[in-house]
Formats: sequence, C-alpha cells, structure tokens
Amino acid sequence: MNIEIGQQSPEFALFNTEKNKVSLADYKGKNVVLLFFPLAFSGVCTKEMCSMRDDMAKYNGMNAVILGISIDSLFTLGRFKQENQLEFDLLSDFNKEISAMYGCLSETFAFEMRGVAKRSAFVIDAEGIVRYAEVLESAGDLPNFEAIDVCLKKLN
Repeated sequence: MNIEIGQQSPEFALFNTEKNKVSLADYKGKNVVLLFFPLAFSGVCTKEMCSMRDDMAKYNGMNAVILGISIDSLFTLGRFKQENQLEFDLLSDFNKEISAMYGCLSETFAFEMRGVAKRSAFVIDAEGIVRYAEVLESAGDLPNFEAIDVCLKKLN
C-alpha cells in the first residue's frame, strides 16, 4: 500500500527502546515526522538520525515530534539511540508490518537482505492527515529535510 498526501495516516503501535508500546494516536494534537530507516549503525542512517537530533529545538518549536522506525530489534535500537544520544523514540518494526503498511518495505537490500525498510519520511499533522510523503529508492539518499521543514511551517 502506498501512502498518499491528504489521506488519513494508518494507525500503528510499536515498541520503543524502553519496551513501551507507542502508537501514532499518542501524538494526536502534534505534528509527527515519521522516519523509516533501513538499519541502525549504518553510515547514512546514523547521519540521518543525528541530523534530526541536532535540529530537535527547531522541530520542538514547530509542535513536531520525531519517530524513527526500522526493522531492527528494540535492543539494537536501544544501543543505537544511546550511542548517538538521540532524544526521540526509535520504534522496532521487527515484524515488518508497519513498513509494508506505509509502502516502504524493500524487496531486496544490500548483501541480499530482504525486507528492510526503505528510507522514507512522512509528515502527519495534528489530526492524523499525511501532509508530506517521500519514499526513497536509494538507501544512500537522505530525505529532503528542507521540504519537511516547509511542510511543518505551513502547519503552524
């Protein structure tokens, strides 16, 4: 399934690194920047998550929360979060259901791995409507952070 701008975002609930179940509904009333990333500890994924970390004040000022999702286990994500001092939730989609629901599950990845999330970015507004959607075919590319910022500014 592909997610379209203007549609209601699919609801989900996944475990975070503190072993708590987090749902999209928990953030009703806030804008959500939902980032799917292939694998913790890989170079581009680390760069992406650390860049979000470094811009947290900007996102907080736009009534936005960041949620990172990968198919890594919550234990791997916990270590990744700790080592990179990330201040936002990382959620484990170990069963790959949410990545598939959002249309960003790759069939093949590096080293013949299957079922890794494509690097993707979604902005979901305070009412749960998708306002920005970007699914990248190349894991080496980063989301368009400027476009995400423009989208969030329009929502405030």
